[in-house]
Amino acid sequence: MGEADDPKIYSIETVSIVIPVYQGANSLRGLIGEIEAIRLAHRNSEKRFVYDEVVLVDDGSQDGSSDLILELAQRHDWITPVWLSRNFGQHAATLAGMSSSRGDWVVTMDEDGQHSPTDIERLYETAMRTNSDLVYADLDTIKSHANWRNRFSSLAKSIATKVLLPGEIKKFSSFRLMNGEVARNVSAYAGHGVYLDVALTWVVANVESCKLLNRNETRPNSGYSLRTLISHFWRLVLSSGTRPLRIVTLLGVGASLLAIIGGAVVLHGRVFNRVPVAGWTSVIVIVLFFGGLILLSLGILAEYLGTVVRTAIGKPLYTIRSKPRGGSIGKTNR
Repeated sequence: MGEADDPKIYSIETVSIVIPVYQGANSLRGLIGEIEAIRLAHRNSEKRFVYDEVVLVDDGSQDGSSDLILELAQRHDWITPVWLSRNFGQHAATLAGMSSSRGDWVVTMDEDGQHSPTDIERLYETAMRTNSDLVYADLDTIKSHANWRNRFSSLAKSIATKVLLPGEIKKFSSFRLMNGEVARNVSAYAGHGVYLDVALTWVVANVESCKLLNRNETRPNSGYSLRTLISHFWRLVLSSGTRPLRIVTLLGVGASLLAIIGGAVVLHGRVFNRVPVAGWTSVIVIVLFFGGLILLSLGILAEYLGTVVRTAIGKPLYTIRSKPRGGSIGKTNR
């Protein structure tokens, strides 16, 4: 039997771990320690992949995370630091890390400790078993998060998977494994107004998920406010294609039918003197209803137009510096 027929001989694939870092001074060191441990364990075992690099993207942190990233990069040659010129938000930082990666596979995960590096192997095994280019971690709710945040997140994901993108994606989270070429190609065109997980569905046919356990965050306070969560959800809605516009069209058709039926009822009552039509109340109700519907439709159209304008004028999603920037970074987008 030749080497080509030996089932134990196969090419070793590389994995890049992309971690956007914002205010992670208290959690990042422990996470890198966990990754270092599994790298050593893989080096001494027969695995189909190796952890080639860890890309740490400094998203304008102001708590000493930049200095910690620099220290870790100087200590470990497998850590690649990426410095953003200011705080651009997790979405942009993740894309910057994906574009700077080099592995055959790319993993994205949070720096706050809720994602376990040991679970990356399970994501990889799922990708191999299902021949998928994209595998999401199917995570439980995080007990350390407030109930309102867990409920909002659950509602937003339900709307995305059942209304906006039915049949295209079942589960999604920030803990994901994807083909390296797909990751770098998507990061090149996922600009303003494009939700990363929606962009991935445009190029990946087989999306799988792997049931995993969540861990509590190691930092006391989350960087996400209600306003930020709503902003993320709205980006998801706008980048899901023309389905929201179709929903508005259906609302318009439904409202028109309702107006015709209501008008027929009022006219019938007037003709047969069954209903005295004073006029003021019905007119006000109709004006308010259709006025609100028109403003809602115009608002959605304006959001789409704004996304097109930002793309047309060339506003960058992020910019990368050659070294960390000291001092105050400015307004945050977390």
